[in-house]
Amino acid sequence: MLLLAKIFEDGELFNMDLIKISDFLELVIRFSFNMLVLLVITRLLYYSITKRKDYFFTYLMVGIVVFLLCFLLENVKVQLGFALGLFAIFGILRYRTNPIPIREMTYLFVVIGVSVINALVNKKISYAEMVFTNMGAVVTIWLFERVFFLRHLSVKNVLYEKIDLIKPEKYQELKADLEERTGITIHKIEIGKIDFLRDSARLQIYYFEHEINRTDQMEEITNDDDDD
Repeated sequence: MLLLAKIFEDGELFNMDLIKISDFLELVIRFSFNMLVLLVITRLLYYSITKRKDYFFTYLMVGIVVFLLCFLLENVKVQLGFALGLFAIFGILRYRTNPIPIREMTYLFVVIGVSVINALVNKKISYAEMVFTNMGAVVTIWLFERVFFLRHLSVKNVLYEKIDLIKPEKYQELKADLEERTGITIHKIEIGKIDFLRDSARLQIYYFEHEINRTDQMEEITNDDDDD
C-alpha cells in the first residue's frame, strides 16, 4: 500500500513517469497518422495490385516497428555499439532470406522512409509539411501504379519436363507450350540447369505482372534451387 501511495503521489514507478499526457497524445496522433499512410501504401496500392499477403504483412509490421523505434529513441542517446547491432540484425535478415525483387525493395524503402519521417519530425516542421510529404509519396506511387500503368517485368523459375523443346530452333514451340500452361504472355525464356537423368530442365520465364491477377498462381510450377 505504501508503494502504491508513493507511486500515485510522485507519478513515477522506478524513476519512470507513469504517463505524460502531452507526449502520449502526440504518440497516439502520430502513430494513427503513420498507420493510415502505411495502410494506403500497402493495402490500397501494393496489395490490390500484387495480392502478395506475405509482403503486405511484412511492410505493415516493419513500418510500425520502425516508427515506434524511432519515436521512442528520438531523445535517447544511442550508443555506437547498439546502432551497429541494429544494422547487423538487418544484415542477417537480408542475407538469410530469398532475394527481394527490386519493386518490393522499393516499397520496403518507402515504408521505412515514411515511418522514420513521421516519427522524427520535430517542432521545426509543421503538420502541413508532414502531411504534404506523406501525400507526395502516396500520390507518386498511385500515379505510377494506376495512371501511367508501368509494366513490371517479373521472373519465375520453372521445372520443365519436355527437354526436347529447349533447343534453339524450337523456341516458339517452347514458348507456346508454357503460355498455354501458365495462361500468361511470356516476354523471354532463359534455360538454366538441364538434368538428362530426370528429363527435366530449369527455366526462367519473364513476364509482365499486369497480365495476370496474381503471381502466386504459378507457385505450383515453381521449384527453388534449394531442392537440389
